[in-house]
Amino acid sequence: MPGPLLAVDAPSLLYRAFFALPKSITDGNDRPVNALLGMANLILFVVERYEPRAVALCFGAEKAAYRAELYAPYHADRSPMPDELERQWEDAPRFFAAFGWNSLSHPELEADDLLGSLAKIEVAAGGRALLFTGDRDMFQCVGDEVTVLFPQGAKNGPEVIGPDEVRERYGIDPGQVPDFIALRGDPSDGLPGAAGIGAKGARDLLRAHETLDGAIAAAGRPGTMTPRTAGALTKDPGTLHAFKDIATLRDVDLARPADAGTNGAAAAAAARERGMNRLAERLETLT
Repeated sequence: MPGPLLAVDAPSLLYRAFFALPKSITDGNDRPVNALLGMANLILFVVERYEPRAVALCFGAEKAAYRAELYAPYHADRSPMPDELERQWEDAPRFFAAFGWNSLSHPELEADDLLGSLAKIEVAAGGRALLFTGDRDMFQCVGDEVTVLFPQGAKNGPEVIGPDEVRERYGIDPGQVPDFIALRGDPSDGLPGAAGIGAKGARDLLRAHETLDGAIAAAGRPGTMTPRTAGALTKDPGTLHAFKDIATLRDVDLARPADAGTNGAAAAAAARERGMNRLAERLETLT
């Protein structure tokens, strides 16, 4: 049976690696390569463990214009990309192409949208998908054939998130994640959610009423919830719907990636060009 498609949230992993490893890791011209090195090691761990049929690195807009139009503070508090990361970001598609890994991008939508679309395409073709991302929004994609690999500091690799893990974390089904975000909020995206409704409140509302629309409708019926909760839901339902729309992934018209193994020899050469000699030695064992 073919291995799964591995779709990687490239921005998430590049940022994570950049801040996890020292900028003193440089190439022969004293330029930092810490983000590229860290991301390569993260993905190689998964490649060696899961033997994916192909690897697709997803890039995209920092924030989709329609999401900012729905709610102006969306991503507004994020700091500019550090200069030392910007050069590595630009080099990433060329560097990882040597590994045999494809890079996909979209000028208007975000990397998350590409990951979700690839998962749908892969499942529709009878395959399985692994989504390697540090963005919890992607939990909405989880299902029997789609697993999120959530990076963590432990040496045993990323945390495996399936439907049961989503239910254990949030007390809801994966398909309810956008509703959950709309109610609870998402500080990383600048979404405040409904006033006074935290994770437990969002969970309880969705358990009782299934969707954001169901909770808002119930808020208009006396006795279904406390006046404070009802007020939070009915004060500005349009903004809550905007939050859900922002959290809901958009479909992107993509081709299903062809099977492609990791090219250890070419990847090792690319690593040595950037001063990553230990990584090159690791890659040479893949040939």
